[in-house]
Amino acid sequence: MPAQKSDMRPLSNTEQGYGLVAVLLHWGMALLLCGLIGLGLYMVWLPDVGFDQEKILLILVHKAIGMAALAGALLRLGWRACNALPALAASLPQEQQVAARFVHLVFYALMIALPMTGWLMSSAGGYPVPLFDGFSLPDLTGLNEDHFQLYIAVHRWLGYALLMLLVLHAGAALHHHLVRGDDTLRRMWPRG
Repeated sequence: MPAQKSDMRPLSNTEQGYGLVAVLLHWGMALLLCGLIGLGLYMVWLPDVGFDQEKILLILVHKAIGMAALAGALLRLGWRACNALPALAASLPQEQQVAARFVHLVFYALMIALPMTGWLMSSAGGYPVPLFDGFSLPDLTGLNEDHFQLYIAVHRWLGYALLMLLVLHAGAALHHHLVRGDDTLRRMWPRG
């Protein structure tokens, strides 16, 4: 009786493809980042005058999700360091392979830099970064209005950069799937 091929991915990465853990971390982070970007863009349009209750609540939710995203990014980085990095599609020209690897590294940098600048911003502004039921992260810096304003600007522009990179990444994945017809996008689906 011939062995049947399983549709399930292995847990760990192989040279040929991503494992289930990497795929789930990828999509989990994608959801967190899209939620954070959407929430961040909405909060930018809310007035700062008087800081109404809605904006305060949204900022607290944004901070908590941002810290979850930082933990997720560190987990992804650790998983990537302990697992094989699958080869890119063989049909991909060398310059596109370099660009793809570069974009992934920039993603990791932004996934760490954004929550860190948010934490620095909160610390410089004297605002806590609550995690759960009365526990807040320690301040990374002392009160400093100039630094607070600087971190706000840096955090905002890094958020815009992440948004542009997400659009580029999704567009490239769709291009590979719909135009080139290779397996780049399928490699990130939970079922192999």
